[in-house]
Amino acid sequence: MLESAISEVPDPIPPRKRRQTVWAGGHTLRAEWHKPRTQATASLVFLHEGLGSISQWRDVPDSLGDTTGYGVLVYDRFGYGGSARLPVPYERAIDFMECEATTTVPDLLDTFDITNAFLFGHSDGATIALLATAGGDIHIQGIVAEATHLFVERESLDSIRFLRTQWEATDLHERLRRHHGDNVDGAFLGWANLWLNPAFASFDIHDRLAGVTCPVLAIQGTEDAYGSLAQVEVIKRSVSAPIDTLILSACGHSPHLEARAVVMDRVANFLATNLRH
Repeated sequence: MLESAISEVPDPIPPRKRRQTVWAGGHTLRAEWHKPRTQATASLVFLHEGLGSISQWRDVPDSLGDTTGYGVLVYDRFGYGGSARLPVPYERAIDFMECEATTTVPDLLDTFDITNAFLFGHSDGATIALLATAGGDIHIQGIVAEATHLFVERESLDSIRFLRTQWEATDLHERLRRHHGDNVDGAFLGWANLWLNPAFASFDIHDRLAGVTCPVLAIQGTEDAYGSLAQVEVIKRSVSAPIDTLILSACGHSPHLEARAVVMDRVANFLATNLRH
């Protein structure tokens, strides 16, 4: 989900990574990949938010890659950015995050020969990252879970309903088009239609988190319009692994952009501490 969409969608930054098209999860996806400095070094895999794309990460992936020497993989999910288009009527399956976690993520790790991965997931991407690890993927060493959605909260739905009105009444459509191109309708409506679907109201994955056995860094802003600190508390109670938390006051849904220096420093420390040699 894209809190900044209400006010400003930043200009895309030209990618430094090698862009390519890959087949994963049954779809053609756009990806950008930098190999790690050495074969033994881990790789970072970035999973974007519910309205996100490669370009909306800005320079965060490259910066962390430069700092750590890790490989960096960033990709557009099906229906987003430069990946295959979600067909009309722009409806996603209720279990689409589970499918991403159990098919697309493993396919990508295999395609890029990533055997030591840290997942950095934002919003829906964080949910997917946790589900991928809960499924027992042995290639995942740790997770950065930012603004995670484990269950549906009223503030999330209220914010999505508000953004739906902005879609109809403002230039949000054109601002998102800068990142999604011809996928813009499917990206927005596929996301909004899913979250506002009454059948999705019971979405709750907290009972899956016992399967998470690798270290987790959970990041949450206190002013996140799409989720509360209750999400972090449930992660802390539910995972079967060491967990660190970063709670940022006066911060909204995108801490890696809104509190960049603090987040980047904490993430770099988390990666260094938990790298398996």
